[in-house]
Amino acid sequence: MYQDLEVIDFHAHFPTSKPWFEGMGPDTREIYRQRRGQRRAEIAAEQARAYSAAWRLEWDFDPPEANPPDDETQADRWAQEIERYGLRAIGFVTGGGNENLAKIIQRHPDKFIGFAHHYPFADDAAEKLRTAVTEYGFRAYKLLAPGLDRPIEDEAAYPVWEMCAELNIPVLIHFGIQGGGGGIAWHENINPLKLHNVAKDFPDVEFVVPHFGCAWIRETLQLCWACRNVSIDTSGSNQWVKWVDGDWTVKKLFRKYLETIGPERIIFGTDSSYFPRGFAIRYLQDQIRDCRELNLPHEHLQLIFGGNAARLLRIKLS
Repeated sequence: MYQDLEVIDFHAHFPTSKPWFEGMGPDTREIYRQRRGQRRAEIAAEQARAYSAAWRLEWDFDPPEANPPDDETQADRWAQEIERYGLRAIGFVTGGGNENLAKIIQRHPDKFIGFAHHYPFADDAAEKLRTAVTEYGFRAYKLLAPGLDRPIEDEAAYPVWEMCAELNIPVLIHFGIQGGGGGIAWHENINPLKLHNVAKDFPDVEFVVPHFGCAWIRETLQLCWACRNVSIDTSGSNQWVKWVDGDWTVKKLFRKYLETIGPERIIFGTDSSYFPRGFAIRYLQDQIRDCRELNLPHEHLQLIFGGNAARLLRIKLS
């Protein structure tokens, strides 16, 4: 327990030296790098690092380790973090490819939940997903829409959505700005409304848009209004609130989503990954405070901070 709640972190990234999105098609950052040339890419990277340095100072976060240990050690460190903060479980939405993440999950199966994360337009994408769920024990599927080289609604991915329905697993799809300050702010899949037709065509699949819509508040709300099978997660620092029109805060985001989609479609996450930060406890503390200040009853708090994730990921709570 954390305070009086059974907390599940729905959205974290396992820290590995392997590519987080293995086999996901052309990398968007690499495409931009090739367009700009090496020198311009270096300047852009330096600008992004300046944003990151300022963000870490705002939150008092140390930078990632220069020489992190192997995956087994990282897994054990994460298991210790779960014990330290009294979490029920954590969902790793990336982890160096499905096979690598499967090994990580099997190391602490009572604490770790795996998300498949492979290219949805490949001919064997649906079967890869079946393998990830039935053989590796994964319980969800994760995509980074601005990292794809085709529109998210391309029917080449329909076998994957059909498999999600058959396996009864949720789909977490990132839309909106990507990579923090200096990152990607435009792509053909940047707008959450791009999911509209897919969510309409597969109403029995639960889709989750992370980070409160990641700067696309109006479009995320419209998507949720049109499709009751779309929820949001709260993960990350949500630093983007400073970069949108209006005086937004995370607390105001909670209020807006509570009065529209309700507590049953809001899912807590942190976007945690690297050490020495480990579990981003600040995000949990701040978001619980926001919700308590909004006078949410305990049953609504439990839905947001654990119950909804438990339902989607088939985790038993006490």
